[in-house]
Amino acid sequence: MKINKIIAFVIVAFLLSLFSPSAGLAEKKPDKDIEIPSHVLDISKENTYPNSTEDQEVVEPSELTQELLDEMSIPIENPDLIKMLNESSISPSPISIGYRGMIYLGRWALNYNSEESNINWEYQQINMNELNNLGGDTPQNMNYIQQEQKEIKGALTNKIADPDDIKKMMLLKAKGKTKLPLSYNTIIGKNTKKDNSYGVPVKKYGELQAYAPAVNEKGQVTFGEVYVKLKGSKKSIEIKNVTKQGIGAWIPIQDHISFSFQLK
Repeated sequence: MKINKIIAFVIVAFLLSLFSPSAGLAEKKPDKDIEIPSHVLDISKENTYPNSTEDQEVVEPSELTQELLDEMSIPIENPDLIKMLNESSISPSPISIGYRGMIYLGRWALNYNSEESNINWEYQQINMNELNNLGGDTPQNMNYIQQEQKEIKGALTNKIADPDDIKKMMLLKAKGKTKLPLSYNTIIGKNTKKDNSYGVPVKKYGELQAYAPAVNEKGQVTFGEVYVKLKGSKKSIEIKNVTKQGIGAWIPIQDHISFSFQLK
């Protein structure tokens, strides 16, 4: 009898596992940190131009704002909109029975959903060093020296409303995903040097090309008309006429250079 009960229990457990919502689903693995290739070097200490870190302001919602956001089905991540809601001093009177009102705050970019983040390690060529050892009788070494100051600019890849707000949200998402020092504007100073050495044998001509890498960020922006709804002593946020639009951006990686060495 005990054996029959054990067998029955095993069969039931097996059947339940088949109909379990997680049955057949692979366990989600956390995103791996992006590995920087060996030919890409950090020049933050050697760069003769001191780039300032582009730290985006992270606006924390106030207690009241957070309560309003928690009640919404559409997330609001736009820091400028959150800041406006924090500064709102609209407080309906507790005795305003029957009072109703709608305050229009404008049409906003509400949030950005990142769908893809890829890196082009050779986004823009910024320098080339050469060494001619065709007539030499001993091997020579060459090093990287930045010939001219170079400014690398990022940008959105297509036109869209509220571009500044969207660039901020995209930068925050891309930084969080890649864990890289990203900025829409970075400069490599003239005479920046690196100790990496490349050998040029006899009867050879060496070229050392340097590139600025950048992240290609792609995703979708949600727009909507934002209203503050007042009803008696209660206040809430209402979003109307919601639309979505795909967007992409190139965001340079600050103080990093990708090297390509060739012998001819």
